[in-house]
Order: sequence, then C-alpha cells, then structure tokens
Amino acid sequence: MENLTYNSFTLQLEGLKVTEESMYPIFLFLFFSYLFIMVANVGILFLVYVDKHLHQPMYLLFCNLPINDIMGNSIMLPRLMLDTLRPPSERLISYYECVVQAFTTHMFGTTSHTILMIMAFDRYVAICNPLRYATIMTNRTVIKLTTWAWGSAFVLVAILLGLTVRLNRCRTLITNPYCDNASLFKLSCESVLINNIYGLTFTVVLFVASIGSIFLTYTKITVVCVTSKNKSLNSKALRTCSTHLLLYAIMICNGMSIIALHRFPQYSEYRKFSLIMFHIIPGSLNPIIYGVQSKEIRRFWSKVVEAKKIMSLF
Repeated sequence: MENLTYNSFTLQLEGLKVTEESMYPIFLFLFFSYLFIMVANVGILFLVYVDKHLHQPMYLLFCNLPINDIMGNSIMLPRLMLDTLRPPSERLISYYECVVQAFTTHMFGTTSHTILMIMAFDRYVAICNPLRYATIMTNRTVIKLTTWAWGSAFVLVAILLGLTVRLNRCRTLITNPYCDNASLFKLSCESVLINNIYGLTFTVVLFVASIGSIFLTYTKITVVCVTSKNKSLNSKALRTCSTHLLLYAIMICNGMSIIALHRFPQYSEYRKFSLIMFHIIPGSLNPIIYGVQSKEIRRFWSKVVEAKKIMSLF
C-alpha cells in the first residue's frame, strides 16, 4: 500500500542515479559547465555595456538571452551539483524552494522563445525596412519588446504554477533532477485535469506562436533577399539571420527531445540528461555563436588582443 504524506513541506529529489565512480566526473562536468556559462554570458553583457558601438537594438535585445541563461542556470545547476555528491536519501528540498525552482525553469524555457521572437522582429525591420529602421527600433520600442518578452512569459508561467500550488499533496518524491511543474502536480492525489489542459494549451500556443512568427518573419526576409540585387543587404541578412536561426534551432531541438522522451518512461535517465542539457547547451552556445558571428564583437576582441600585445612590449 502506498505511503501517503499529506502536504509535507519537505520533498525528496530523485536526482541523477550516479555511482561512486561517476559521481565526481559528473560533478566536475556540471561545475565547469556552470563556470563557463557564467563567464561567457557575463562577459557578453559587460562587452555590450562598455562598447558604445554595441548600443544598438540588435545587441540590446540579444542581452536578454545571457540574462535568461544566467538566471535559468543559477537556480538549477548549483543545487544539482550538490545533489550529485549526496546519497538519494539526503536530497531534500523545501516545497517553497521547489516551487521557485519550477517557476524559474519554466520562465527560462518560455522566455527563450519570446526573446528569439522579438529578435526575429528586429531582423525583419532591419532587412525589410532598412530606411525606417532607426525610426521604428527606437529605445522605447526596445523597452516595449523586452517588457513583452518577459511579461508575457511571467503571466503564462504564473498561471501554470498557480494551478499547481492550489492542489493538496499526498506524495513527497520528485522523480526529476530538479523541480518542474509536472513533477509538482504529480505529487497530488486530486484531479489534475485542469493542469493537464492548461499545460497542453500553454505548450501548443507557445510553440505555434514561436514557430509561426519565425516562419513568417523569415519568409518575408527571404522574399526581400531573393528579389533584391543588393549584395550588401543579402550578406548582412545571411550573417545575422543565420546566427539567430541557429540559436532557435538549438532551443527547439532541446525542447523536442524532452517532449519525445516523456513518452518513453523506460528512458527516464536519458530524459533527466536532456532536462539538464536543455539548460547547459543554450547557455554555453548562445554567447559563442553570437560572439563569433558578430563583426562588432570580433572587432572589440581584436582591439583587446592588440592592446595586450602592446602592453607586453613594455
């Protein structure tokens, strides 16, 4: 007979199933991944802040991604690192901390979509309406787009978690490496039909809006590039849009792999790995891809290298 504990404020995380041999390699992998994510993303933010040439709508909108990566990984990875060193019986987490972790996790995933959507709009205006770009993409517009990206994600996720925290709990085991909404409402013995309906609607609306806006935007950009004989415009479009599409493809592939693995309970450990990599891969690759592709960022780093060479001569 199942041992039921009602509305306990102490939950247990199942976490990763690690052996004594794999414990420290996994810990080091998570540690260096987190360290790289922090250094790379903070570095990009600092670079945009100090270089006035990067105070452009494209880079200011992109800054939302490093902020999102820092927040999303800082809540999840440090806790996960500690849990890999603990035996399963000691992987305890308070209910409130679990809710905060779940909220941050879903904000990370949702905001990744909304940020890339507003970045796509910026690319559309820059390529399809270059003469009106400065008029349309003002500081006020950048603030509005940023507020929409974060605000809409906040409202959607707040409703998602609000429907879950209203439920009474009769279980305490979180069968994930970290807390998310599905793990929380599975602790309840009440009907979770509303949670499933909203969760499915939430996912469908987000993916349809995200994929639809990206498809529509890039269809129009492609039409402009094909009909235009401006080599400079086409080169700019290829450089900036390929970066944006690559970031989007990475995010979609990560999300789809998690959704697919949810259908196969026998691959629970692979699903846990995918959940972790959903945070690590975008957080690690976003600053690299954007930094390599951006001419302005490459120019800044070349100046830094030249300055170091000059200083070394003295």
